[in-house]
Amino acid sequence: MKTVSGSAADRPNIIWIICEDLGVELSCYGRKDVHTPHIDALASRGVLFENCHSPAPVCSPSRSAFHTGLYQTTTGTHHHRSHRGDHYRLPAPARTIMDRLRDAGYFTCNVGPFAPGLKGAGKTDFNFEAAKLFDGNHWSQRRSGQPAFIEVNFQEAHKGPAFFEARRQKRLVDPAKVELPPYLPDHPIIRNEFANYLDAIQLADHKVGVLLETLRRDKMLDNSILFFFGDNGRCLIRGKQWLYEAGTHVPLIVQRHGNANAGARRTDLCSLLDVTATSLAAAGIDLPTPFHGHDLLGNPPRREFVVTARDRCGEQRDRIRAVRGERFRYIRNFMPEKPYTQFNNYISTFYVTLHIMKQMDQAGLLNEAQKTFMVPRKQDEEFYDLRNDPHEIRNLAHLPEHAAEMRRHRAYLDQWMTATGDRGGIEETAEEYDKYRG
Repeated sequence: MKTVSGSAADRPNIIWIICEDLGVELSCYGRKDVHTPHIDALASRGVLFENCHSPAPVCSPSRSAFHTGLYQTTTGTHHHRSHRGDHYRLPAPARTIMDRLRDAGYFTCNVGPFAPGLKGAGKTDFNFEAAKLFDGNHWSQRRSGQPAFIEVNFQEAHKGPAFFEARRQKRLVDPAKVELPPYLPDHPIIRNEFANYLDAIQLADHKVGVLLETLRRDKMLDNSILFFFGDNGRCLIRGKQWLYEAGTHVPLIVQRHGNANAGARRTDLCSLLDVTATSLAAAGIDLPTPFHGHDLLGNPPRREFVVTARDRCGEQRDRIRAVRGERFRYIRNFMPEKPYTQFNNYISTFYVTLHIMKQMDQAGLLNEAQKTFMVPRKQDEEFYDLRNDPHEIRNLAHLPEHAAEMRRHRAYLDQWMTATGDRGGIEETAEEYDKYRG
C-alpha cells in the first residue's frame, strides 16, 4: 500500500459502499440467476474477497462493530437496536472511524442525494450515541483539497419499499429459474420471495453503477480506496439474524486507485472489521489498541477462524456464537431451549417463507433438510463440514470422528470470549429491553 505523508491533501479518499442485507448473491460470486454488471465490473477493477463475514447477522450490532473496529460484544452494542434513548456512549478507548479520520483531516459524509432521483439511505443504526457522527451528506461540502470519507448506504436488498420498486424493473428474475437452497421447500410463494430478493439486488446494482459514474465524474476516484460490502447476510430464512453462512457471508470488493492486482480473488478468511483497519491504514493512521481488525492490504496474519455473534433480535432474546474456519463452522447455542422460530415481529411481518414452512410442517410436507429449522429446540452445539455440506444441513456435533475438530473450535471460542471481553452473558435489564425498537 502507498505510504502517505503527514499532509491531509496526500491522503486518499476512503469510500464505503454498503448494501443492506446483501449476501453473496452476485454474478461475480458465481450466482447464475442474477444480473449484476456494475458490481461485476467493480470486481474486475479491484480485489474480490470470497470469504468475508460480518461480525453479526443483523444490521445494528454489525454496523456498531465495523464503524469502530471492535466487536459489538466488546463495546456492549451487541443487542439489536439497543440503547435507544438512554444516551449510551462507547466505552473508552473505543471511537468511531469517523472520529479517527476527522482527527487526520478528513471530511466525513453519509451521502444522501447523489444523482437526479437517486440518493443514499443515510443509515447509521448504531447501538450507541455519539457527540458527532458525520460532517455532511455529500463530498462536495468538503474544503478544497480535503480528503473525504464517503459512506453511501443502499437499502434495496432490505425488506421494505425497495422490494416493490424492484419489481418495476424491465429485467426481472424468473422465479422458476431461481436456485433454492435445499433447506427451503420448492413452493411458488417461496420461489417468488427469493426472486424478489434477487430483483432488489439488480436494482441496487443499477444504483451502484450510477454512483460509481458520479464519483468518477467528480474525480473522487482519482486518489482513493473503495470498499463495496454488505452489512450482513440476506434477509431470508436461515439468513439474516442467524449465524449460518447465509447470515454472515457477505461480499467484499476493494478497489485501490492504481492497484496492479485488478481482478484478483482472495480466499482467506476476513471480517468486516478488517475494512475498518484497512481504511485507517490507507489514511496513514496507526491502528489503536485494542483493535480487532487487520489491514487486508498490508501483511495481515492469516486468520484461522472468524467469530460471529448473535444476541437479542427484536423480541427474541437469544445468545449464539459461531466459529467459522476454512472448512468447518462451529455454533454454540447458549439458549437451546428457544426454537429458531420463536416469535419475532419483523420476521413474522416480512418473511412469508416462514408462514409457508409452518403450514407445510403441520401438514407433514417438509423433508428432513427442511425440518431442521422447525424443531422445537435447538441443539446445544452445531458443527458443519462446509466443504461437503455447504448449506449446513447435517449437524456433525455428536459424531466421534469430528471430536478433535470440535474441541479445537470450541477452545478457540472460549479463548475469544475471554480475550475480547464478550458481554453477551450480561442480561439486559427490563428497562433496557423495553426501550428496543424491533
